[in-house]
Amino acid sequence: MNERIYLLEEADPQIFFGVNSRNLLILKETHPKLRIMARGNIIKVIGEPEELKPFLRLLNQMEEHVTKFNTLDESTLEAMISGEERKVKLPQEDIIVYGAGGKPITVRSQNQAKLIELIESHDMVFATGPAGSGKTFLAIVMAVKLLKAKEVRRIILSRPAVEAGEKLGFLPGEMKDKLDPYLQPLYDALLELIPAIRLREYIESGVIQIAPLAYMRGRTLNDAVVILDEAQNTTPHQMKMFLTRLGQSAKMIITGDMTQVDLPKGIPSGLREAEHILKGVDGIGWIEFEKKDIMRHGLVQAIVDAYDTFEREKEG
Repeated sequence: MNERIYLLEEADPQIFFGVNSRNLLILKETHPKLRIMARGNIIKVIGEPEELKPFLRLLNQMEEHVTKFNTLDESTLEAMISGEERKVKLPQEDIIVYGAGGKPITVRSQNQAKLIELIESHDMVFATGPAGSGKTFLAIVMAVKLLKAKEVRRIILSRPAVEAGEKLGFLPGEMKDKLDPYLQPLYDALLELIPAIRLREYIESGVIQIAPLAYMRGRTLNDAVVILDEAQNTTPHQMKMFLTRLGQSAKMIITGDMTQVDLPKGIPSGLREAEHILKGVDGIGWIEFEKKDIMRHGLVQAIVDAYDTFEREKEG
């Protein structure tokens, strides 16, 4: 009898083993000659060599499936065990990644498709436009895709902690508690793409870092996708500091909405200045989303239209 250890390196153990460890039970039922024990992301198997070899191949096949699709149902597992072709729909061309629960993430407008192309072909991309058009979410989607493909080693997400109606000093808690509300939208996007347990592991190990813009100073960001959200709220000095953090084998994606600047009166937006200074620089991609790209609740586009009309009438 031989013993082998299989380590789940990429797949989420909860998805791999199934609800109430149903997939583990199926493995035990269909491989009665093997002793199979699992704890966390470690699987220990004891058996004869001729039984162990195909079983380890099966575990690898299962892990590849879970890593790609973020799901593994019983029928698919049973098809793998029986040696049949995987009963899984082939990925459609417009699917970027599979999110938490196996949800396919696709582009939903021409500009969204263009943003994906720009991120793939450029090391620095600026994406501007109205709230709800998918700029930040798609940037994070592409970051997760590149991380899964091992094209980068980490994801770094940042936002300027600009006060919008409530002073940081008067918010309760320590500095982390004061800053977390500014960063929560980035956590929300990640949770749509990565199972919660796996996301916590990534954050604890530093594979995914979420930090205010001020924390970027002095760093050189190599082998990473670096995303700056709400870039309209950076000062020109902050924007220059951030852009010059770009390291080797890295990509930067800068997103913002120039209609939602929260900077104190008289302070220019670093995003607007960067657009003026860098628009002609080769190697930087630019895309501006429009109101028709808004993908939130149908009322969001109506709200944006109403505010645009109000601002025009006020200026007139």
